[in-house]
Amino acid sequence: MNTESQMTIIVPIYNEIESLDRLEDVLKEYLPHASVKSEVLLIDDGSTDGSLEKIKTICEAPEFNYLSFKENCGLSSAIKAGIDHCQTPLFAYIDADLQTTPYDFNTLLEHIESHDAVIGYRAKRKDTLSKKIQSRIANKIRRWLIDDGIIDTGCPLKVIKTDSIKRIPFFDGMHRFIPALILLESGNIKQIQVQHFEREAGESKFNIFNRSIRPLQDAFAYRWMKSRYISYEIAEPNDKESK
Repeated sequence: MNTESQMTIIVPIYNEIESLDRLEDVLKEYLPHASVKSEVLLIDDGSTDGSLEKIKTICEAPEFNYLSFKENCGLSSAIKAGIDHCQTPLFAYIDADLQTTPYDFNTLLEHIESHDAVIGYRAKRKDTLSKKIQSRIANKIRRWLIDDGIIDTGCPLKVIKTDSIKRIPFFDGMHRFIPALILLESGNIKQIQVQHFEREAGESKFNIFNRSIRPLQDAFAYRWMKSRYISYEIAEPNDKESK
């Protein structure tokens, strides 16, 4: 990793071979225009379609690095690995299908100094009708159960201060609750409308089960964790060591 970089862009990848040429081109075009010096960390989540070989080729460029899982572990694990290996002050996240654009990172970055996280929301989505309905149901369930005020928790465009995201607890399915988990740690979040585009290549890995049923299960898990979450403030330390 380049220690001079200020932001690491995490890209989880699972069987996205058809999208990787475009991903490479778009990110290489964006990096010189990023409002803070940035690098990219591609995370191969056990792909079986040749994605890893293409990822290795992409990462011959100095601004690109990669991690590869031994087997498919899921999106939450890929994001967790990215957080664990992030060495820059800022952590950013985007999906490999590029239904959002990295150029909108610059808009989010305008607000990051005064917030722990700045996250996008897709007001004008370019998805299929079934995908829109599934996501709308999932967001309604989540808001009803946990009332976090987040418009679009599934939007794959986020910029977060690394020290904030490294503090949050993790569990399978946590990628749906990153904003809620930051709020649980008394963080502050700003939501910004971002662009959304149709998928140009590859296929979505989500279906009715992991868009609606799994989020319902995970929302109950979050409610349970929140009700038992440990939070405290030190009123007055007996700090003998500093004397």
